[in-house]
Amino acid sequence: MKRWMKYVRPYKWAFILGPLCMIVEVVGEVILPRLLQKIIDGGIGNEIVQGNGVAYITTMALLMIVTAALMLLGGVGGAYFGAKASVGFASDLRLDAYKKIQSFSFANIDKFRTGSLITRLTNDITQLQTFVNMLLRMCLRSPGMLVGATIMAVITNPSLSTVLLVVIPLILVVIALVIRAGFPRFSRMQSKIDNLNITVQENLTNARVVKSFVREDREKSKFYNANGELKAAGLSALNVMILMQPLMMLLINGTTITVLWLGGNQVMAGTMLAGELSAFLTYINQILFSLMMVTMLFINASRAIASSKRIKEVLDEEPDIKNGENTSLSNKVKNGAIRFENVSFRYYKNSPDKVLDSINLEIPSGATVGIIGSTGCGKSTLVSLIPRLYDADDGAVYVDGVNVKDYDLTALRDGIGVVLQKNVLFSGTVEDNLRWGDGDADDEQVRAAAMHAQADGFINEMPSAYKGDIVQGGQNVSGGQKQRLCIARALLKKPKILILDDSTSAVDTATEAKIREAFRTDLKGSTKLIIAQRISSVMEADMIIVMNDGKITGIGDHNQLLQSNEEYREIYYSQTDGKEAE
Repeated sequence: MKRWMKYVRPYKWAFILGPLCMIVEVVGEVILPRLLQKIIDGGIGNEIVQGNGVAYITTMALLMIVTAALMLLGGVGGAYFGAKASVGFASDLRLDAYKKIQSFSFANIDKFRTGSLITRLTNDITQLQTFVNMLLRMCLRSPGMLVGATIMAVITNPSLSTVLLVVIPLILVVIALVIRAGFPRFSRMQSKIDNLNITVQENLTNARVVKSFVREDREKSKFYNANGELKAAGLSALNVMILMQPLMMLLINGTTITVLWLGGNQVMAGTMLAGELSAFLTYINQILFSLMMVTMLFINASRAIASSKRIKEVLDEEPDIKNGENTSLSNKVKNGAIRFENVSFRYYKNSPDKVLDSINLEIPSGATVGIIGSTGCGKSTLVSLIPRLYDADDGAVYVDGVNVKDYDLTALRDGIGVVLQKNVLFSGTVEDNLRWGDGDADDEQVRAAAMHAQADGFINEMPSAYKGDIVQGGQNVSGGQKQRLCIARALLKKPKILILDDSTSAVDTATEAKIREAFRTDLKGSTKLIIAQRISSVMEADMIIVMNDGKITGIGDHNQLLQSNEEYREIYYSQTDGKEAE
Protein backbone atom coordinates (compact mmCIF):
# COMPACT_ATOMS: atom_id res chain seq x y z
CA MET A 1 0.00 0.00 0.00
CA LYS A 2 2.88 2.38 0.69
CA ARG A 3 3.92 2.16 -2.98
CA TRP A 4 0.43 3.01 -4.27
CA MET A 5 -0.09 5.84 -1.75
CA LYS A 6 2.42 7.85 -3.74
CA TYR A 7 -0.12 8.03 -6.57
CA VAL A 8 -3.07 8.67 -4.23
CA ARG A 9 -1.68 11.73 -2.40
CA PRO A 10 -1.84 14.24 -5.30
CA TYR A 11 -5.57 13.46 -5.65
CA LYS A 12 -6.40 12.87 -1.99
CA TRP A 13 -9.40 15.22 -2.03
CA ALA A 14 -10.88 13.38 -4.99
CA PHE A 15 -10.24 10.08 -3.17
CA ILE A 16 -12.06 11.47 -0.10
CA LEU A 17 -14.92 13.36 -1.76
CA GLY A 18 -15.77 10.60 -4.25
CA PRO A 19 -16.83 8.01 -1.65
CA LEU A 20 -18.55 10.69 0.48
CA CYS A 21 -20.69 11.69 -2.50
CA MET A 22 -21.62 8.05 -2.98
CA ILE A 23 -22.73 7.90 0.70
CA VAL A 24 -25.22 10.70 -0.09
CA GLU A 25 -26.64 8.53 -2.86
CA VAL A 26 -26.79 5.50 -0.53
CA VAL A 27 -28.68 7.43 2.17
CA GLY A 28 -31.20 8.48 -0.45
CA GLU A 29 -31.65 4.92 -1.69
CA VAL A 30 -32.30 3.70 1.87
CA ILE A 31 -34.78 6.51 2.60
CA LEU A 32 -36.85 6.30 -0.61
CA PRO A 33 -38.48 2.90 0.11
CA ARG A 34 -39.50 4.18 3.56
CA LEU A 35 -41.14 7.25 2.02
CA LEU A 36 -42.91 5.06 -0.53
CA GLN A 37 -44.14 2.84 2.32
CA LYS A 38 -45.59 5.91 4.04
CA ILE A 39 -47.38 6.96 0.84
CA ILE A 40 -48.93 3.48 0.41
CA ASP A 41 -49.88 2.84 4.03
CA GLY A 42 -50.28 6.33 5.50
CA GLY A 43 -51.46 8.20 2.40
CA ILE A 44 -53.39 5.94 0.07
CA GLY A 45 -54.83 3.97 3.04
CA ASN A 46 -56.08 7.16 4.72
CA GLU A 47 -57.48 8.44 1.44
CA ILE A 48 -59.49 5.25 1.01
CA VAL A 49 -60.69 5.03 4.62
CA GLN A 50 -60.99 8.69 5.71
CA GLY A 51 -60.57 10.71 2.51
CA ASN A 52 -57.78 12.95 3.90
CA GLY A 53 -54.58 11.41 2.48
CA VAL A 54 -53.90 13.83 -0.44
CA ALA A 55 -51.92 16.36 1.60
CA TYR A 56 -49.90 13.58 3.21
CA ILE A 57 -49.14 11.98 -0.18
CA THR A 58 -48.10 15.37 -1.58
CA THR A 59 -45.73 15.98 1.33
CA MET A 60 -44.14 12.54 0.99
CA ALA A 61 -43.85 12.97 -2.82
CA LEU A 62 -42.03 16.30 -2.37
CA LEU A 63 -39.65 14.63 0.10
CA MET A 64 -39.01 11.88 -2.47
CA ILE A 65 -38.26 14.50 -5.15
CA VAL A 66 -35.81 16.34 -2.85
CA THR A 67 -34.19 13.02 -1.92
CA ALA A 68 -33.87 12.03 -5.58
CA ALA A 69 -32.28 15.41 -6.40
CA LEU A 70 -29.72 14.97 -3.63
CA MET A 71 -29.04 11.44 -4.88
CA LEU A 72 -28.44 12.86 -8.37
CA LEU A 73 -25.90 15.35 -7.03
CA GLY A 74 -24.20 12.62 -5.00
CA GLY A 75 -24.09 10.22 -7.95
CA VAL A 76 -22.68 12.84 -10.36
CA GLY A 77 -20.14 14.02 -7.77
CA GLY A 78 -19.06 10.46 -7.02
CA ALA A 79 -18.62 9.70 -10.73
CA TYR A 80 -16.68 12.94 -11.32
CA PHE A 81 -14.29 12.56 -8.39
CA GLY A 82 -13.88 8.83 -9.10
CA ALA A 83 -12.89 9.53 -12.71
CA LYS A 84 -10.54 12.36 -11.72
CA ALA A 85 -8.79 10.28 -9.06
CA SER A 86 -8.49 7.09 -11.14
CA VAL A 87 -7.27 8.82 -14.31
CA GLY A 88 -4.72 10.87 -12.35
CA PHE A 89 -3.59 7.77 -10.46
CA ALA A 90 -3.08 5.84 -13.71
CA SER A 91 -1.39 8.76 -15.49
CA ASP A 92 1.21 9.27 -12.73
CA LEU A 93 1.83 5.52 -12.44
CA ARG A 94 2.29 5.18 -16.20
CA LEU A 95 4.75 8.09 -16.16
CA ASP A 96 6.84 6.49 -13.39
CA ALA A 97 6.81 3.11 -15.12
CA TYR A 98 7.90 4.73 -18.39
CA LYS A 99 10.71 6.63 -16.65
CA LYS A 100 11.87 3.37 -15.05
CA ILE A 101 11.90 1.61 -18.43
CA GLN A 102 13.96 4.49 -19.85
CA SER A 103 16.60 3.74 -17.20
CA PHE A 104 16.79 0.04 -18.19
CA SER A 105 19.86 -1.34 -19.85
CA PHE A 106 19.60 -3.58 -22.91
CA ALA A 107 19.78 -6.58 -20.57
CA ASN A 108 16.80 -5.34 -18.51
CA ILE A 109 14.71 -4.83 -21.64
CA ASP A 110 15.64 -8.28 -22.93
CA LYS A 111 14.48 -9.77 -19.63
CA PHE A 112 10.93 -8.42 -19.97
CA ARG A 113 10.65 -8.30 -23.78
CA THR A 114 9.39 -5.20 -25.53
CA GLY A 115 5.85 -6.46 -26.17
CA SER A 116 5.39 -7.30 -22.49
CA LEU A 117 6.56 -3.83 -21.42
CA ILE A 118 4.04 -2.25 -23.81
CA THR A 119 1.24 -4.38 -22.32
CA ARG A 120 2.24 -3.38 -18.79
CA LEU A 121 2.27 0.32 -19.66
CA THR A 122 -1.12 0.15 -21.36
CA ASN A 123 -3.42 -2.77 -20.56
CA ASP A 124 -2.21 -3.49 -17.01
CA ILE A 125 -2.32 0.13 -15.90
CA THR A 126 -5.76 0.50 -17.49
CA GLN A 127 -6.93 -2.45 -15.38
CA LEU A 128 -5.70 -0.66 -12.25
CA GLN A 129 -7.40 2.57 -13.36
CA THR A 130 -10.71 0.72 -13.82
CA PHE A 131 -10.39 -0.90 -10.42
CA VAL A 132 -9.57 2.38 -8.64
CA ASN A 133 -12.59 4.04 -10.26
CA MET A 134 -14.85 1.14 -9.26
CA LEU A 135 -13.35 1.05 -5.76
CA LEU A 136 -14.07 4.74 -5.15
CA ARG A 137 -17.65 4.33 -6.28
CA MET A 138 -18.29 1.04 -4.49
CA CYS A 139 -16.06 0.96 -1.41
CA LEU A 140 -18.59 2.90 0.70
CA ARG A 141 -21.67 2.57 -1.50
CA SER A 142 -21.94 -1.23 -1.41
CA PRO A 143 -21.16 -1.73 2.32
CA GLY A 144 -23.23 1.36 3.16
CA MET A 145 -26.23 0.06 1.25
CA LEU A 146 -25.75 -3.42 2.72
CA VAL A 147 -25.71 -2.13 6.31
CA GLY A 148 -28.39 0.53 5.81
CA ALA A 149 -30.79 -1.75 3.95
CA THR A 150 -30.27 -4.55 6.47
CA ILE A 151 -31.09 -2.23 9.40
CA MET A 152 -34.18 -0.92 7.62
CA ALA A 153 -35.32 -4.44 6.69
CA VAL A 154 -35.03 -5.58 10.31
CA ILE A 155 -36.90 -2.46 11.51
CA THR A 156 -39.62 -3.03 8.92
CA ASN A 157 -40.20 -6.73 9.72
CA PRO A 158 -37.84 -8.56 12.11
CA SER A 159 -39.37 -12.01 11.60
CA LEU A 160 -39.19 -11.86 7.80
CA SER A 161 -35.56 -10.69 7.98
CA THR A 162 -34.49 -14.17 9.08
CA VAL A 163 -34.46 -15.07 5.35
CA LEU A 164 -31.19 -13.14 5.15
CA LEU A 165 -29.53 -15.58 7.57
CA VAL A 166 -29.77 -18.23 4.84
CA VAL A 167 -29.15 -16.13 1.72
CA ILE A 168 -26.14 -14.03 2.78
CA PRO A 169 -23.89 -17.02 3.72
CA LEU A 170 -24.70 -18.64 0.35
CA ILE A 171 -23.71 -15.46 -1.50
CA LEU A 172 -20.48 -15.18 0.51
CA VAL A 173 -19.58 -18.74 -0.52
CA VAL A 174 -20.15 -17.83 -4.19
CA ILE A 175 -17.92 -14.75 -3.81
CA ALA A 176 -15.11 -16.82 -2.24
CA LEU A 177 -15.27 -19.43 -5.03
CA VAL A 178 -15.25 -16.73 -7.72
CA ILE A 179 -12.16 -15.02 -6.28
CA ARG A 180 -10.31 -18.31 -5.85
CA ALA A 181 -11.03 -19.36 -9.44
CA GLY A 182 -10.58 -15.93 -11.03
CA PHE A 183 -7.15 -14.76 -9.89
CA PRO A 184 -4.92 -17.33 -11.65
CA ARG A 185 -7.05 -17.12 -14.80
CA PHE A 186 -6.64 -13.36 -15.07
CA SER A 187 -2.86 -13.71 -14.58
CA ARG A 188 -2.73 -16.19 -17.48
CA MET A 189 -4.83 -13.87 -19.63
CA GLN A 190 -2.40 -10.96 -19.14
CA SER A 191 0.55 -13.14 -20.18
CA LYS A 192 -1.34 -14.14 -23.35
CA ILE A 193 -1.88 -10.45 -24.12
CA ASP A 194 1.92 -10.10 -23.88
CA ASN A 195 2.41 -12.88 -26.44
CA LEU A 196 -0.11 -11.35 -28.83
CA ASN A 197 1.53 -7.90 -28.61
CA ILE A 198 4.97 -9.39 -29.24
CA THR A 199 3.68 -11.27 -32.30
CA VAL A 200 2.02 -8.17 -33.75
CA GLN A 201 5.04 -5.97 -33.03
CA GLU A 202 7.46 -8.36 -34.73
CA ASN A 203 5.22 -8.68 -37.77
CA LEU A 204 4.66 -4.94 -38.25
CA THR A 205 8.26 -3.94 -37.49
CA ASN A 206 9.66 -6.50 -39.92
CA ALA A 207 6.94 -6.24 -42.56
CA ARG A 208 9.46 -5.87 -45.39
CA VAL A 209 11.33 -9.02 -44.36
CA VAL A 210 8.07 -10.97 -44.06
CA LYS A 211 6.99 -9.95 -47.56
CA SER A 212 10.41 -10.46 -49.15
CA PHE A 213 10.56 -14.04 -47.83
CA VAL A 214 6.87 -14.63 -48.64
CA ARG A 215 6.18 -15.66 -45.04
CA GLU A 216 2.77 -14.04 -44.68
CA ASP A 217 1.10 -17.42 -44.16
CA ARG A 218 3.54 -18.31 -41.39
CA GLU A 219 2.97 -14.97 -39.66
CA LYS A 220 -0.79 -15.38 -40.01
CA SER A 221 -0.44 -18.80 -38.38
CA LYS A 222 1.60 -17.31 -35.50
CA PHE A 223 -0.99 -14.61 -34.99
CA TYR A 224 -3.82 -17.15 -35.21
CA ASN A 225 -2.16 -19.26 -32.49
CA ALA A 226 -1.42 -16.27 -30.22
CA ASN A 227 -4.91 -14.88 -30.74
CA GLY A 228 -6.43 -18.30 -30.09
CA GLU A 229 -4.49 -18.70 -26.86
CA LEU A 230 -5.66 -15.25 -25.71
CA LYS A 231 -9.23 -16.13 -26.66
CA ALA A 232 -9.07 -19.36 -24.66
CA ALA A 233 -7.49 -17.63 -21.65
CA GLY A 234 -10.02 -14.77 -21.87
CA LEU A 235 -12.97 -17.15 -22.04
CA SER A 236 -11.57 -19.14 -19.14
CA ALA A 237 -11.39 -15.97 -17.04
CA LEU A 238 -14.77 -14.63 -18.16
CA ASN A 239 -16.45 -17.98 -17.56
CA VAL A 240 -16.05 -17.23 -13.87
CA MET A 241 -18.17 -14.11 -14.27
CA ILE A 242 -20.57 -15.87 -16.66
CA LEU A 243 -21.21 -18.55 -14.03
CA MET A 244 -21.42 -16.06 -11.18
CA GLN A 245 -24.21 -13.90 -12.60
CA PRO A 246 -26.80 -16.70 -13.05
CA LEU A 247 -25.98 -18.04 -9.59
CA MET A 248 -26.42 -14.60 -8.04
CA MET A 249 -29.65 -13.95 -9.96
CA LEU A 250 -30.95 -17.37 -8.90
CA LEU A 251 -30.32 -16.48 -5.26
CA ILE A 252 -31.84 -12.99 -5.67
CA ASN A 253 -34.97 -14.20 -7.48
CA GLY A 254 -35.37 -17.16 -5.11
CA THR A 255 -35.14 -14.81 -2.15
CA THR A 256 -37.69 -12.42 -3.73
CA ILE A 257 -40.15 -15.27 -4.29
CA THR A 258 -39.67 -16.50 -0.73
CA VAL A 259 -40.23 -13.01 0.71
CA LEU A 260 -43.33 -12.51 -1.46
CA TRP A 261 -44.74 -15.83 -0.31
CA LEU A 262 -44.06 -15.31 3.39
CA GLY A 263 -44.87 -11.60 3.33
CA GLY A 264 -48.01 -12.12 1.28
CA ASN A 265 -49.28 -14.56 3.90
CA GLN A 266 -48.61 -11.93 6.60
CA VAL A 267 -50.49 -9.29 4.60
CA MET A 268 -53.40 -11.70 4.14
CA ALA A 269 -53.36 -12.39 7.89
CA GLY A 270 -53.33 -8.65 8.64
CA THR A 271 -49.98 -8.71 10.51
CA MET A 272 -48.19 -6.76 7.80
CA LEU A 273 -49.26 -3.81 5.63
CA ALA A 274 -48.85 -3.73 1.83
CA GLY A 275 -46.52 -0.72 2.04
CA GLU A 276 -44.31 -2.55 4.52
CA LEU A 277 -44.06 -5.54 2.16
CA SER A 278 -43.16 -3.26 -0.77
CA ALA A 279 -40.46 -1.51 1.30
CA PHE A 280 -39.15 -4.81 2.65
CA LEU A 281 -38.84 -6.24 -0.89
CA THR A 282 -36.92 -3.14 -1.98
CA TYR A 283 -34.54 -3.46 0.98
CA ILE A 284 -33.99 -7.17 0.27
CA ASN A 285 -33.12 -6.35 -3.37
CA GLN A 286 -30.76 -3.58 -2.20
CA ILE A 287 -29.02 -6.02 0.15
CA LEU A 288 -28.62 -8.68 -2.54
CA PHE A 289 -27.53 -6.27 -5.27
CA SER A 290 -24.99 -4.66 -2.92
CA LEU A 291 -23.55 -8.13 -2.35
CA MET A 292 -23.43 -8.61 -6.13
CA MET A 293 -21.56 -5.31 -6.47
CA VAL A 294 -19.11 -6.48 -3.80
CA THR A 295 -18.62 -9.65 -5.85
CA MET A 296 -17.90 -7.61 -8.98
CA LEU A 297 -15.49 -5.48 -6.96
CA PHE A 298 -13.61 -8.58 -5.80
CA ILE A 299 -13.47 -9.97 -9.35
CA ASN A 300 -11.99 -6.72 -10.62
CA ALA A 301 -9.68 -6.71 -7.60
CA SER A 302 -8.32 -10.14 -8.57
CA ARG A 303 -7.63 -8.88 -12.08
CA ALA A 304 -6.12 -5.64 -10.75
CA ILE A 305 -3.88 -7.60 -8.35
CA ALA A 306 -2.56 -9.67 -11.27
CA SER A 307 -1.83 -6.45 -13.20
CA SER A 308 -0.32 -4.68 -10.17
CA LYS A 309 2.16 -7.54 -9.68
CA ARG A 310 3.32 -7.13 -13.27
CA ILE A 311 3.68 -3.37 -12.89
CA LYS A 312 5.56 -3.79 -9.59
CA GLU A 313 8.01 -6.10 -11.37
CA VAL A 314 8.87 -3.20 -13.67
CA LEU A 315 9.06 -0.62 -10.87
CA ASP A 316 11.14 -2.93 -8.65
CA GLU A 317 13.55 -3.95 -11.40
CA GLU A 318 17.04 -2.64 -10.70
CA PRO A 319 18.75 -1.31 -13.85
CA ASP A 320 21.98 -3.15 -14.62
CA ILE A 321 23.58 0.16 -15.47
CA LYS A 322 23.16 3.21 -13.25
CA ASN A 323 25.16 6.05 -11.75
CA GLY A 324 27.64 4.83 -9.15
CA GLU A 325 28.39 6.22 -5.70
CA ASN A 326 31.43 8.13 -6.98
CA THR A 327 29.58 9.71 -9.91
CA SER A 328 30.43 13.36 -10.39
CA LEU A 329 28.43 15.80 -12.48
CA SER A 330 31.65 17.75 -13.01
CA ASN A 331 33.10 14.85 -15.01
CA LYS A 332 32.51 15.59 -18.69
CA VAL A 333 34.12 14.19 -21.79
CA LYS A 334 36.66 16.87 -22.75
CA ASN A 335 39.26 15.25 -25.01
CA GLY A 336 38.05 11.78 -25.97
CA ALA A 337 41.05 9.69 -24.93
CA ILE A 338 40.02 6.04 -24.35
CA ARG A 339 41.67 3.21 -22.43
CA PHE A 340 40.62 -0.41 -21.94
CA GLU A 341 42.32 -2.09 -19.01
CA ASN A 342 42.10 -5.91 -18.93
CA VAL A 343 38.41 -5.83 -19.97
CA SER A 344 36.30 -8.99 -20.28
CA PHE A 345 32.59 -9.32 -20.99
CA ARG A 346 29.88 -11.98 -21.33
CA TYR A 347 26.30 -11.45 -22.48
CA TYR A 348 25.21 -14.54 -20.54
CA LYS A 349 26.93 -14.30 -17.17
CA ASN A 350 26.88 -18.05 -16.57
CA SER A 351 28.48 -18.81 -19.91
CA PRO A 352 32.14 -19.95 -19.86
CA ASP A 353 32.74 -18.26 -23.24
CA LYS A 354 33.69 -14.59 -23.19
CA VAL A 355 32.57 -12.18 -25.89
CA LEU A 356 35.55 -9.98 -24.97
CA ASP A 357 38.60 -11.51 -23.34
CA SER A 358 41.32 -9.50 -21.55
CA ILE A 359 41.21 -6.42 -23.79
CA ASN A 360 44.00 -3.91 -23.23
CA LEU A 361 43.89 -0.88 -25.52
CA GLU A 362 44.81 2.80 -25.49
CA ILE A 363 43.41 5.32 -27.99
CA PRO A 364 44.71 8.91 -27.95
CA SER A 365 42.26 11.78 -28.25
CA GLY A 366 41.54 12.99 -31.76
CA ALA A 367 42.66 9.73 -33.38
CA THR A 368 40.74 8.00 -36.15
CA VAL A 369 40.56 4.31 -35.30
CA GLY A 370 39.36 1.54 -37.57
CA ILE A 371 38.10 -1.73 -36.07
CA ILE A 372 37.89 -4.75 -38.33
CA GLY A 373 37.43 -8.47 -37.91
CA SER A 374 35.20 -11.42 -38.63
CA THR A 375 31.48 -11.36 -37.87
CA GLY A 376 30.76 -11.99 -34.18
CA CYS A 377 34.30 -11.29 -33.01
CA GLY A 378 33.19 -8.61 -30.50
CA LYS A 379 33.68 -5.35 -32.40
CA SER A 380 30.26 -3.87 -31.60
CA THR A 381 30.45 -5.08 -28.01
CA LEU A 382 33.83 -3.38 -27.57
CA VAL A 383 32.56 0.08 -28.53
CA SER A 384 29.26 -0.43 -26.62
CA LEU A 385 31.24 -0.45 -23.36
CA ILE A 386 32.43 3.13 -23.92
CA PRO A 387 29.00 4.87 -23.51
CA ARG A 388 28.00 2.14 -21.00
CA LEU A 389 25.35 0.51 -23.12
CA TYR A 390 26.80 -2.51 -21.33
CA ASP A 391 29.20 -2.72 -18.38
CA ALA A 392 32.38 -4.77 -18.39
CA ASP A 393 32.34 -7.92 -16.24
CA ASP A 394 36.05 -7.56 -15.44
CA GLY A 395 38.50 -4.74 -15.86
CA ALA A 396 37.64 -1.10 -16.53
CA VAL A 397 37.07 1.33 -19.38
CA TYR A 398 38.45 4.86 -19.02
CA VAL A 399 37.56 8.03 -20.92
CA ASP A 400 39.91 10.97 -20.38
CA GLY A 401 41.52 8.95 -17.58
CA VAL A 402 38.22 8.62 -15.66
CA ASN A 403 36.47 5.28 -15.21
CA VAL A 404 33.23 5.44 -17.22
CA LYS A 405 31.37 4.24 -14.10
CA ASP A 406 32.40 7.47 -12.36
CA TYR A 407 30.68 9.61 -14.99
CA ASP A 408 27.11 10.75 -14.71
CA LEU A 409 25.41 8.68 -17.42
CA THR A 410 23.90 11.75 -19.08
CA ALA A 411 27.23 13.61 -19.08
CA LEU A 412 29.08 10.58 -20.48
CA ARG A 413 26.63 9.86 -23.27
CA ASP A 414 26.27 13.55 -24.07
CA GLY A 415 29.94 13.56 -25.04
CA ILE A 416 29.67 10.49 -27.25
CA GLY A 417 27.95 10.22 -30.63
CA VAL A 418 26.85 6.76 -31.70
CA VAL A 419 25.63 5.56 -35.07
CA LEU A 420 24.59 1.99 -34.30
CA GLN A 421 24.59 -1.00 -36.60
CA LYS A 422 20.80 -0.85 -36.74
CA ASN A 423 19.92 2.67 -37.84
CA VAL A 424 16.75 4.04 -36.28
CA LEU A 425 14.71 7.07 -37.29
CA PHE A 426 11.58 8.35 -35.55
CA SER A 427 8.20 9.60 -36.68
CA GLY A 428 8.39 13.30 -37.49
CA THR A 429 10.08 15.57 -39.98
CA VAL A 430 13.63 15.26 -41.30
CA GLU A 431 14.55 18.28 -39.16
CA ASP A 432 13.09 16.68 -36.05
CA ASN A 433 15.23 13.58 -36.56
CA LEU A 434 18.43 15.53 -37.21
CA ARG A 435 17.88 17.74 -34.16
CA TRP A 436 18.16 14.66 -31.96
CA GLY A 437 21.86 15.51 -32.23
CA ASP A 438 21.34 19.08 -31.02
CA GLY A 439 17.88 20.33 -30.11
CA ASP A 440 19.06 23.96 -30.23
CA ALA A 441 20.69 23.78 -33.68
CA ASP A 442 19.49 26.39 -36.17
CA ASP A 443 18.51 25.64 -39.77
CA GLU A 444 21.96 26.49 -41.11
CA GLN A 445 23.68 24.05 -38.73
CA VAL A 446 21.17 21.32 -39.60
CA ARG A 447 21.82 21.74 -43.32
CA ALA A 448 25.58 21.85 -42.80
CA ALA A 449 25.50 18.52 -40.94
CA ALA A 450 23.34 17.00 -43.69
CA MET A 451 25.77 18.25 -46.36
CA HIS A 452 28.77 16.75 -44.55
CA ALA A 453 26.90 13.45 -44.30
CA GLN A 454 26.08 13.62 -48.03
CA ALA A 455 22.37 13.71 -47.20
CA ASP A 456 21.47 17.22 -48.36
CA GLY A 457 20.95 16.16 -51.98
CA PHE A 458 18.27 13.50 -51.44
CA ILE A 459 16.62 15.53 -48.65
CA ASN A 460 15.99 18.41 -51.07
CA GLU A 461 14.43 15.97 -53.53
CA MET A 462 11.89 14.84 -50.90
CA PRO A 463 8.44 16.48 -50.72
CA SER A 464 8.83 19.51 -48.40
CA ALA A 465 12.59 18.79 -48.12
CA TYR A 466 13.69 19.24 -44.48
CA LYS A 467 10.05 19.67 -43.46
CA GLY A 468 9.21 16.34 -45.08
CA ASP A 469 7.85 13.53 -42.95
CA ILE A 470 9.76 10.44 -41.86
CA VAL A 471 7.38 7.57 -41.13
CA GLN A 472 7.88 5.26 -38.15
CA GLY A 473 11.22 3.48 -38.36
CA GLY A 474 12.23 5.46 -41.47
CA GLN A 475 10.42 3.09 -43.79
CA ASN A 476 10.04 5.77 -46.50
CA VAL A 477 13.80 6.19 -47.07
CA SER A 478 16.34 3.70 -48.37
CA GLY A 479 18.97 1.96 -46.26
CA GLY A 480 21.74 4.24 -47.50
CA GLN A 481 19.66 7.35 -46.97
CA LYS A 482 18.79 6.22 -43.46
CA GLN A 483 22.49 5.71 -42.68
CA ARG A 484 23.38 9.18 -43.91
CA LEU A 485 20.61 10.80 -41.87
CA CYS A 486 21.85 9.01 -38.77
CA ILE A 487 25.43 10.14 -39.48
CA ALA A 488 24.19 13.74 -39.94
CA ARG A 489 22.40 13.46 -36.61
CA ALA A 490 25.64 12.37 -34.92
CA LEU A 491 27.68 15.10 -36.66
CA LEU A 492 25.25 17.76 -35.43
CA LYS A 493 25.97 16.64 -31.88
CA LYS A 494 29.69 17.45 -32.35
CA PRO A 495 30.74 14.76 -29.87
CA LYS A 496 34.23 14.29 -28.44
CA ILE A 497 33.96 10.60 -29.30
CA LEU A 498 32.16 9.39 -32.44
CA ILE A 499 31.36 5.69 -32.81
CA LEU A 500 30.33 4.42 -36.25
CA ASP A 501 29.25 0.78 -36.10
CA ASP A 502 29.29 -0.42 -39.72
CA SER A 503 27.22 2.67 -40.46
CA THR A 504 28.27 3.17 -44.10
CA SER A 505 27.68 -0.39 -45.31
CA ALA A 506 24.78 0.72 -47.54
CA VAL A 507 26.69 3.71 -48.97
CA ASP A 508 28.81 3.54 -52.12
CA THR A 509 32.57 3.94 -51.75
CA ALA A 510 32.71 7.40 -53.34
CA THR A 511 30.06 8.78 -50.97
CA GLU A 512 31.77 7.05 -48.06
CA ALA A 513 35.05 8.75 -48.92
CA LYS A 514 33.36 12.16 -48.83
CA ILE A 515 31.82 11.33 -45.41
CA ARG A 516 35.24 10.33 -44.07
CA GLU A 517 36.63 13.63 -45.34
CA ALA A 518 33.87 15.44 -43.40
CA PHE A 519 34.95 13.57 -40.27
CA ARG A 520 38.50 14.84 -40.71
CA THR A 521 37.41 18.47 -41.14
CA ASP A 522 34.19 18.85 -39.15
CA LEU A 523 35.28 16.65 -36.21
CA LYS A 524 38.99 17.31 -36.32
CA GLY A 525 39.56 17.16 -32.56
CA SER A 526 37.19 14.26 -31.90
CA THR A 527 38.14 10.63 -31.44
CA LYS A 528 36.53 8.56 -34.18
CA LEU A 529 35.99 4.80 -33.97
CA ILE A 530 34.91 3.20 -37.24
CA ILE A 531 33.75 -0.41 -37.30
CA ALA A 532 33.66 -1.68 -40.87
CA GLN A 533 33.59 -4.79 -43.00
CA ARG A 534 35.15 -3.01 -46.01
CA ILE A 535 38.89 -2.64 -45.82
CA SER A 536 38.64 0.65 -47.75
CA SER A 537 36.67 2.17 -44.85
CA VAL A 538 39.58 1.85 -42.40
CA MET A 539 42.73 1.90 -44.56
CA GLU A 540 43.36 5.61 -43.93
CA ALA A 541 42.80 5.41 -40.17
CA ASP A 542 45.57 6.48 -37.77
CA MET A 543 45.18 3.16 -35.98
CA ILE A 544 43.55 -0.08 -37.06
CA ILE A 545 42.47 -2.72 -34.53
CA VAL A 546 42.10 -6.29 -35.74
CA MET A 547 39.84 -8.54 -33.66
CA ASN A 548 39.13 -12.26 -33.66
CA ASP A 549 37.14 -14.37 -31.21
CA GLY A 550 36.86 -11.60 -28.61
CA LYS A 551 40.56 -10.74 -28.60
CA ILE A 552 42.72 -8.10 -30.20
CA THR A 553 45.12 -9.82 -32.59
CA GLY A 554 46.76 -6.77 -34.09
CA ILE A 555 47.14 -2.99 -33.76
CA GLY A 556 48.84 -0.65 -36.21
CA ASP A 557 48.35 1.36 -39.37
CA HIS A 558 47.53 -0.17 -42.74
CA ASN A 559 51.12 -0.77 -43.86
CA GLN A 560 52.23 -2.16 -40.50
CA LEU A 561 49.38 -4.65 -40.36
CA LEU A 562 49.97 -5.79 -43.94
CA GLN A 563 53.47 -6.71 -42.86
CA SER A 564 52.75 -8.18 -39.43
CA ASN A 565 49.15 -9.46 -39.18
CA GLU A 566 47.98 -12.49 -41.12
CA GLU A 567 44.26 -11.94 -40.45
CA TYR A 568 44.44 -8.38 -41.76
CA ARG A 569 46.28 -9.56 -44.87
CA GLU A 570 43.61 -12.21 -45.52
CA ILE A 571 40.83 -9.59 -45.26
CA TYR A 572 42.77 -7.19 -47.47
CA TYR A 573 43.59 -9.67 -50.23
CA SER A 574 40.10 -11.19 -50.21
CA GLN A 575 38.62 -7.74 -50.94
CA THR A 576 41.25 -6.34 -53.31
CA ASP A 577 42.66 -9.51 -54.96
CA GLY A 578 46.06 -8.03 -54.18
CA LYS A 579 45.83 -5.54 -57.05
CA GLU A 580 46.54 -2.51 -54.93
CA ALA A 581 49.50 -4.22 -53.31
CA GLU A 582 50.98 -5.04 -56.70
